[in-house]
Amino acid sequence: MRIAFFINTPAQAHTWRYIIENLIEDGHQVKILARNYDSAPVLLDKYGFDYEIYIEPGRYRHLRSLQIIPHVWHGYRFAIRFKPHIIIGFGIIEALTSFFLKKPCLVFTDSEPVPLQNYLNKLFSSVVLTPDCFNGDFGNKHIRIPGYKELAYLHPNYFQPDPGILNELGLGDKEKYIILRFNAFDAVHDIGRRGFSLSDKYKLVRELEKYARVFIRSEKKLPIDLEAYNLPISFDHIHHALYYAQLLVTDTQTMTTEAAILGTPAVRCNNFVGPDDMGNFIELEQKYGLIYNYREPDKAIEKAVELIQRPSLKEEWQQKREVLLKDKIDITAFMVWFIEIYPKSYKDIKQNPGLQYSFR
Repeated sequence: MRIAFFINTPAQAHTWRYIIENLIEDGHQVKILARNYDSAPVLLDKYGFDYEIYIEPGRYRHLRSLQIIPHVWHGYRFAIRFKPHIIIGFGIIEALTSFFLKKPCLVFTDSEPVPLQNYLNKLFSSVVLTPDCFNGDFGNKHIRIPGYKELAYLHPNYFQPDPGILNELGLGDKEKYIILRFNAFDAVHDIGRRGFSLSDKYKLVRELEKYARVFIRSEKKLPIDLEAYNLPISFDHIHHALYYAQLLVTDTQTMTTEAAILGTPAVRCNNFVGPDDMGNFIELEQKYGLIYNYREPDKAIEKAVELIQRPSLKEEWQQKREVLLKDKIDITAFMVWFIEIYPKSYKDIKQNPGLQYSFR
């Protein structure tokens, strides 16, 4: 079978990595259409995948939605050459491409606050897969999965932490450290969104370095004095650093879920937080107690200071992590099965949703 993946971000490259590797091992031909965004192409090179780059992301996020036409056109030309039997991805470019080609399209999404994208996915995708805590409905096309996309690469079946990261960070075995991760809020869906201000970032460093080493990873350039706290590792080692960290404080989304899955306490602060927040963050806080969500930076900083002083913090969170992992499935194993026998897999899951729990 020929399978096309559309990959737009590093997080998506992580998500599809082991799924693609398993499909290739099973004899399928896989090709990727990738956006030249951040470290996505570098990751694809590292994984040894066959891909081509399509249009660069626009400089002005208010105008990026206008790029949908040339993006779909490029996707259409890519698919005409490759002739895939099925198209897989996270967004509307692949859904529209597959619609014009009359090919099935499987889309995974976990983001509720993108109503236009979700509406178009509902119209043009064949199947929309989401975590089972997703606060939305895609009708009969909707498949709810007991898991998060981050489990596709951080499930214990695939991720094993490397303690060598401590040497890379210049730390002793018992030395505590905290990771601060800051978003640039430059995506289309980030218009009107905000997280920690510059003064908040200074306050975080000032308060938290009283208790542990502080490292910063920021999408946006920081003042020179804050750049001195830069996390000195390559992007592909970030999950090892996150696993051994005592605490993550962030205004980003994906890394919050990653921390929870790895058993690292996370304090998340941005104005997505509220009654209309994404279902995975609500579940991770209210059901599993693995993260804390705040709109107000002062409250987030206060909670971070409280947590870092808590004895046996990591041991407590590792126990919570085990509870989560027992509830969730191996997303990679499930997706490989679902793709390989689609559309039979769709019918099987609709008839017997509990079948998903055989993928542990």
